[in-house]
Amino acid sequence: MNLLLAVPAAFGALRYIKTPARTGRAHLDIPGTVAASLGLFSLVYAFSNAETSSWGDPVTVGFLIAAAILLTSFVVLQRRVAHPLLPMSVVLDRNRGGAYLSIALAGSGLFAVFLFLTYFMQRSLDYSPIQTGLGFLPMMFCVVLTSTTGNTILVPRYGARPLIPTGMALAAGAMLFFTQLSVDSTYTADILPGLLLMGFGMGLIFAPSFATATLGVDPSDAGVASAMVNTSQQVGGSIGTALLSTLAASALEGYVSDRGPSPAVLAEAAVHGYTVAFTVAAGIFTFGGIAAALILRSGSPAQQAERAQALAHARAVEAEPVVLA
Repeated sequence: MNLLLAVPAAFGALRYIKTPARTGRAHLDIPGTVAASLGLFSLVYAFSNAETSSWGDPVTVGFLIAAAILLTSFVVLQRRVAHPLLPMSVVLDRNRGGAYLSIALAGSGLFAVFLFLTYFMQRSLDYSPIQTGLGFLPMMFCVVLTSTTGNTILVPRYGARPLIPTGMALAAGAMLFFTQLSVDSTYTADILPGLLLMGFGMGLIFAPSFATATLGVDPSDAGVASAMVNTSQQVGGSIGTALLSTLAASALEGYVSDRGPSPAVLAEAAVHGYTVAFTVAAGIFTFGGIAAALILRSGSPAQQAERAQALAHARAVEAEPVVLA
């Protein structure tokens, strides 16, 4: 299915996207690339290893420590090298930093929907993979609807600050709705309403976040600012999947150990593990909404640009030398 989309997109890119003339060639930041890649790998591997071992396992602890050292080294390197892989000015801007954080947190929580609802629909409801995929279509319809409305109407008028926290609140509500799932739940009554709510929420998160993540960035940094959008989403999704899978597996183990491994208990334990993951995901979205409300600037993009110009003008006036008559 992905090839049906990827191949035409590749031909379209080759046909219509023009490569601009290069004015210079910056050197690739090899130390920064290695530090970032190994740091993110260590972080995701530590969370994944905790699922099969434990949080106190030496391998888990070792990779967590390695991740902290490598990612800290990456930040230090980016402040010192001549051609950084990720200029700190890109992520230290309040709006862009808030957008990247929102994308990462939303990606972490969103994968709980795709992963654990897929398990539930196929194992508890006995859906086929095709039926499960079709079951997610209503959510995607809502995502498309709110994304297009958000980018064309809401973001230009209100900015990202009121929209992203609202989307986070809707997504958290959807996750809390899914915590009510049981072995007797049905798709129409117990899954579809949550998917619709989740779709509206994700559209209000992703569209304003994507628009804000590259707004006002220097043209020379446009590529890395855009790449950070995908990186934030993928890293957030990877960490979220590893973390939530670990918590779900631990909850399932505890449920079975308390009640005994009968077929009925195993079915209930699996659903219990999913609902624990949904509860944690609701907390992730709640934190994301609070963080976005505190970090993002208020006002529409036009109002923010006016304020920035006024501030720059005031600073320029203050910097002018005073000439005494």
